[in-house]
Amino acid sequence: MYSQDAMFTRRNGSAEPTEEMSAGLACVVCGADYRAATAVEAVVVSHRGDHQLLACRGVCARMTSGAVGGLDEAPLPLAERERRFQAPRT
Repeated sequence: MYSQDAMFTRRNGSAEPTEEMSAGLACVVCGADYRAATAVEAVVVSHRGDHQLLACRGVCARMTSGAVGGLDEAPLPLAERERRFQAPRT
C-alpha cells in the first residue's frame, strides 16, 4: 500500500491531487474521469478535508486503500459531486 502523497507524486508530478480528484470527479491513481460514459465504478479510498477521494474499483482502490472495494462507505452521487465542483468558491 502506498501513501496518498506517494500516489499523487507518482501520477501527477506533485504531492497534491488535482481539483477534479479532490472533488471526486477523477480517480486519484489513474486519473479516469468519472463523468465519462465509459467510466468504471468509483469507490471511496480516503478523505481530504471534507471531500471523499475516489479511485476505480479494483487495482486503483487496492493501491491506495489496501482493499479492492475501498472503504466501507458509499461515494456521493455524481450529480452532487459535479454540483459542488461547479459551485463558486469562496
